[in-house]
Amino acid sequence: MKIVIAPDSFKESMSAKEAAEAIQEGFSTILPSTIEYDLIPMADGGEGTTEALIDALNAKIITTTVKDPLYRDINANYAYSPHQKIAILEMAAASGLDLLSNEERNPLKTTSFGTGQLINHALDQGAQKIILGIGGSATNDGGAGMLQALGVKFTDSNGHSIEPGGIHLLDIQTIDTTQLNSKLKNIDMKVACDVTNPLLGDNGATMIYGPQKGATTKMIPKLDTALSHYHDKIKLQLDKDVKDIPGAGAAGGMGTALLAFLDVQLSKGIDVVLEETHFKSRIKDADLVITGEGKLDYQTIFGKTPIGVAQVAKQFNLPVIAIGGSLGERYEAVYDHGIDSVFSIMNQPMDLQYALDNGPTLLSQTAHNIARLLKLNMSFDS
Repeated sequence: MKIVIAPDSFKESMSAKEAAEAIQEGFSTILPSTIEYDLIPMADGGEGTTEALIDALNAKIITTTVKDPLYRDINANYAYSPHQKIAILEMAAASGLDLLSNEERNPLKTTSFGTGQLINHALDQGAQKIILGIGGSATNDGGAGMLQALGVKFTDSNGHSIEPGGIHLLDIQTIDTTQLNSKLKNIDMKVACDVTNPLLGDNGATMIYGPQKGATTKMIPKLDTALSHYHDKIKLQLDKDVKDIPGAGAAGGMGTALLAFLDVQLSKGIDVVLEETHFKSRIKDADLVITGEGKLDYQTIFGKTPIGVAQVAKQFNLPVIAIGGSLGERYEAVYDHGIDSVFSIMNQPMDLQYALDNGPTLLSQTAHNIARLLKLNMSFDS
């Protein structure tokens, strides 16, 4: 018997790899030692994508100094596989919301410049392929900061480079791409994008995601107008109209920059990870697939890891069990998308902090109980 264990991270409690190991530990205490386990840490393009792909690509961590969302020097990590010449980057590492305190969050000022610096550094290492996850950003600058780091010049009416921050997109008069890093011409870039929002309007970058980045009610129309002006200049000077392409509004408009300036296709984050881990070929001979994440609810069916895993598993008619840190509202929706059974690691009333602190133990105990059911089923089958 072969069991594939492919969970996402349980945020603030354990990484995807730690979660997979906890599940295997619980199974191993009950099931026969002859069972083969294949642990495939997963991610959906947000935080944790780099860590999930390190083992699969035999990559190493590289640290470099970049600008954070408020243009301060910080150390940021990414992963690089010298053998395969693949770099795995997360926008969140350089331009992420978690890099700022609640008081510092201000999309009028925040910039994606550091993400461009990470890309430059990876190119200097010799990367020929870049996997970029754009979840968790603190910015609403349309990716202009990233592009500036890569060599694009945005100048105002006085011929000066525009200042960092979403509000300064209003100052753009001319766009010059002649100094764009030439190493990008031969790069295969995959962008893990977990949203489908357009750039502008009621369902756009600013309206939907601006508030969590610190945008007040007064800021929102200003930022949306700034993004609109930015896109008008792109359309006029680059002859690119991308504002309504699904994902153009991802990461504060970073999707627009990637589509218009780098001609990159946006992919579901989970699809990128599934491809890079060779997931389909690894589960063909499996008997059971275990997946999971911190919370299973109705939102899980919209491109989250457990559903991505389950949909591939169902191509081989494999049973799928999902384990969640908790089961949220309308979690039953996952049953219509390839998951056969769900379990929560909550075994008694507990506060959130206790659950986070004891996540690996609780997950292992839950896997232990699931394994007892599996063993019972084996005895019936025999």
